[in-house]
Amino acid sequence: MPVTAKICGLNTANTLDAAIAGGASHVGFVFFPPSPRHLEFEFAQALAGRVPGRVGRVGVFVDPDDATIEAALTAIDIVQLHKTAPERVAAIRARARREVWAAVPVKRREDLAAAARLRGAADRILYDAKTPEGAALPGGMGLRFDWDLLNGFAHPLPWALSGGLDPANVREAISATGALLVDVSSGVETAPGVKDMDKITAFLKAIG
Repeated sequence: MPVTAKICGLNTANTLDAAIAGGASHVGFVFFPPSPRHLEFEFAQALAGRVPGRVGRVGVFVDPDDATIEAALTAIDIVQLHKTAPERVAAIRARARREVWAAVPVKRREDLAAAARLRGAADRILYDAKTPEGAALPGGMGLRFDWDLLNGFAHPLPWALSGGLDPANVREAISATGALLVDVSSGVETAPGVKDMDKITAFLKAIG
């Protein structure tokens, strides 16, 4: 099956267009003020209008309240949740009536146990590198986990691979894990929150 990619943290029309032109299956808009990739709802809506129907628009949230989700729904097709308890994931999914992805932060094999608790709550799991204790951001820091931890793991849901991916290593990551959907943010940037069109294009070419 073909591998597809989500380019996350897009915040300009030019980089969004590059992701779409390069064949991204999904584009991600971040709604989390501490992040350098955070978007105001109005601007996200303007960007969302540039996205063709074949490309999924993913809103990225960190344990959001209902009002935050509601404000973003006109700009997104999919809700991606970080640091959100399984019962809250299920409640958001029921309320928003959108496909929901839930992040499972990974550092050790035992961290994968959290995936099973999302069965029935989320539609897809996003395996991401666990950030250091006390870190301001739950992702987008260029960290990767040991991909071998996924070897032989019985995934309870469809899943995607994230964490420290870039144009140079994504092919290896796909070979090591069997991922059919990969997610990149900082790996296609020149500085935190500053996406690079050439890196986006190179990443999407590398997964082909």
